[in-house]
Amino acid sequence: MSFQDDLVELRRALHREPEIGLHLPRTQEKVLTALDGLPLEIATGERLSSVTAVLRGARPGPAVLLRADMDALPVHEKTDVPYRSRLDGRMHACGHDLHTAMLVGAARLLAGRREELAGDVVLMFQPGEEGQEGARLMIEEGVLDAAGARPVAAYGIHVFSTTIPRGLFLTKGGPVLAAVDTLTVTVRGRGGHGSAPHRALDPIPAACEIVTALQTHVTRAYDVFDPVVVTVGSFHAGTADNVIPDEAVFEATVRTFSAGSRDRVKEGLVRLARGIGEAHGLSVDCAFGNGYPVTVNDDAEAEFAAQTVREVLGEDRYFPLPTPATGSEDFSYVLEQVPGAFLVLGACPPGRDLATAPANHSAEAEFDDAVLSDGATLLAELAIRRLARA
Repeated sequence: MSFQDDLVELRRALHREPEIGLHLPRTQEKVLTALDGLPLEIATGERLSSVTAVLRGARPGPAVLLRADMDALPVHEKTDVPYRSRLDGRMHACGHDLHTAMLVGAARLLAGRREELAGDVVLMFQPGEEGQEGARLMIEEGVLDAAGARPVAAYGIHVFSTTIPRGLFLTKGGPVLAAVDTLTVTVRGRGGHGSAPHRALDPIPAACEIVTALQTHVTRAYDVFDPVVVTVGSFHAGTADNVIPDEAVFEATVRTFSAGSRDRVKEGLVRLARGIGEAHGLSVDCAFGNGYPVTVNDDAEAEFAAQTVREVLGEDRYFPLPTPATGSEDFSYVLEQVPGAFLVLGACPPGRDLATAPANHSAEAEFDDAVLSDGATLLAELAIRRLARA
């Protein structure tokens, strides 16, 4: 069986049995089995089903970290692929099964080239990327110190099921993915009969006004080249058409691309919501749930990664990422402490229109296995070449 075939078999086994969150016992077992026999120092997590593997090079030197996330999503799969999920309500809809297989592939390639390694490689297999801060927990448990010294660089790859042509790698220096936070607003009034709103304090019109004002605020208070995105995705109030409720509650996702805007928007949105509520004689409670920070690539590491793609896979396999994406990633926690680069890889299956193919997180999202060997090769080459430069 070829190298590519091995990776396809592993990826599809992972896809058939997706696990969500921080505890992925079946996934961890598959990874450990796939790494068995390689000259690795392996440790597993205490608070999560992580796997950290260290490959010691033949010559002394620094360390480089390579990362893959392993968790799936609470999505009921609607594809017709023969290896679709066997577990109802769980699906690898974001391609983390590909990431895991690629990192296993990189481990095998690196193990076969230990004599070329002037240093060590840390392989970070991470649960809980989808909102559980698995990367932060792995850092707390010591993944960045697994080789004995902090890595000089860190790299990760994320596949896309749409938009990007299959096999094309993209990245850029600076911000590549947004920070994400959650704003919860509760507007409190006084309930009453729908036929006599003047005898009540209706929270619904004020809450609706706040929702609209949030959109105006972000277009007038922030630089268009340092954007802020606010989307209200949940709004709840009342139980009947003729009853004015005591309160209205809505939740919004807030995306920012710099630490400065992230701090400012939290103060600005709260001030706006409370001011509108006060103008209506209502009280407003605002709560921010902190999510992932901005994912920021080191300029030099991003250029090194781009150069490696061009030299190893061909000039036509790299394209500069024109703007940051509005998604978020907990690899951001790693890049806050280690210079590195996060790349995206097109994995749209052949025959699908890039403009209309279901996106990551869709129940119909599909990813082409054909990119696995190239992803593994690139991760391995990034480690080998970066250690040679240190």
